[in-house]
Amino acid sequence: MADILTPALGESVTEATIAKWTKKVGDAVKKDELLVELETDKVSLEVAAPADGVLGAINAAEGDTVVPGTVLGSVTEGGAAAAAAPASAPAKAAKAEAKAAPAAAASSIDITVPVMGESVAEGSMGKWLKKSGDAVKKDELLVEIETDKVAVEVSAPADGVLTIAADEGATVTPGQKIGSVSGSGAAASAPAAAAPAPAAAPANTGSAQVSGGKNDTLSPAVQRVVAENNLDPKAIAATGPKGNITKADAIAAIGQAAPAPAAAAAAPSAPRAVGPREERVKMTRLRQTIARRLKESQNTAAQLTTFNEVDMTNVMALRAQYKEVFEKRHGVKLGFMSFFTKAVVAALHEIPAVNAEIDGTDIIYKNHYDIGVAVGTEKGLVVPVLRDADTLSLAGIEKGIGALGKAARDGALTMDQLQGGTFTITNGGTYGSLMSTPILNAPQSGILGMHNIVQRPMAINGEVKIRPMMYLALSYDHRIVDGKEAVTFLVRIKELLEDPQRALLDL
Repeated sequence: MADILTPALGESVTEATIAKWTKKVGDAVKKDELLVELETDKVSLEVAAPADGVLGAINAAEGDTVVPGTVLGSVTEGGAAAAAAPASAPAKAAKAEAKAAPAAAASSIDITVPVMGESVAEGSMGKWLKKSGDAVKKDELLVEIETDKVAVEVSAPADGVLTIAADEGATVTPGQKIGSVSGSGAAASAPAAAAPAPAAAPANTGSAQVSGGKNDTLSPAVQRVVAENNLDPKAIAATGPKGNITKADAIAAIGQAAPAPAAAAAAPSAPRAVGPREERVKMTRLRQTIARRLKESQNTAAQLTTFNEVDMTNVMALRAQYKEVFEKRHGVKLGFMSFFTKAVVAALHEIPAVNAEIDGTDIIYKNHYDIGVAVGTEKGLVVPVLRDADTLSLAGIEKGIGALGKAARDGALTMDQLQGGTFTITNGGTYGSLMSTPILNAPQSGILGMHNIVQRPMAINGEVKIRPMMYLALSYDHRIVDGKEAVTFLVRIKELLEDPQRALLDL
């Protein structure tokens, strides 16, 4: 007999809730087959069968709270006979239905939503590249699922015929079945016809249980969302097993709940009519996340922007002198981003408050320098992170930024590449921007805006000379960074760019 144990749940996560069992006691299981889904405050986890056999016992029911190491159930290895032991009238009826099903259905392989990364609980279905009934090849790309941060590709698990169970635009969660691949077209059409009936049942049952007050236990993840947003659990439509409210249900209810007297005021929020020369397009998840995070940043931090200008003469001359040799030696072009990144890291060393963040009533000072680089893509703005920029040479920085930019444009960034930055650089100058006030990338305390290089007349030693000038903008959180520190930080960057030799001499 092999125990099914609750796995480690991740840093700072101490408990989870049983979301769904995919098998019943007495069902045959295969090693590594998905048996149960767990939901924590951050992610959904899958627990697989530890061995081939029969599911002998379920110790934790759906909705129960468990901790790492809890025995969720057990698998009786080699228990073909054990499967027949619990046979009863309902079981016999189920077997009779199973025999009536087409034999080819046994060869059907489910297409499920993959794990989409830390803190990503759901995604939206993109456009299917195939239709139901089409033949597909193993590993052929079928659909992209768009999350708040990245696009996840889903490929065919085997050769066969495709059946689609989740339409374009539908919201899906990790582990959810979105389709299947069968060896025959007949087998593929059968489950498709039966799909609508079970899909409607959980929603109706859950709604009735919630309205009847039977849903007394909320998972930690749901409790957190309900508490933070002052939601009424009885007013949330539940779609989880046994009528439980899932985290996605709670999130969907945010902003929908309103006091009874204000119900009449809901009418003006209805979408306005679209004119004959207008088009309504639903915001992508990435665009919705960008909008939400930027507004949250404005509402949370005491944002202030300070400006300066830098004479780019010496940096441009140095780049012009060595760019060909640099490219031959390192295989990458010498740009301005590497000079700015080096200058930013040096300034962060001197003004650590700009590299810190506020956590409640504490300040967390970071002794690592992971620089976010804002990249504009067709789907929206993303900020991949260049790790340990203080340890990289100019060539290393250029290669790292180039690789991150390509991955961003190709939609191939991983979750790790998008998290954990300590400071951000954004270059609006590539689009011709002369000046801007960047918005903080929370929870960071600073962001540097680079702009277009423009030839302008400047007074140099009492003479007017034409110089290539760039405006710099530093937006910072005034709760943690004082004006003196912000100005000193920006002046330090200006000094290092106008006289690059200072960096070599550590001045």
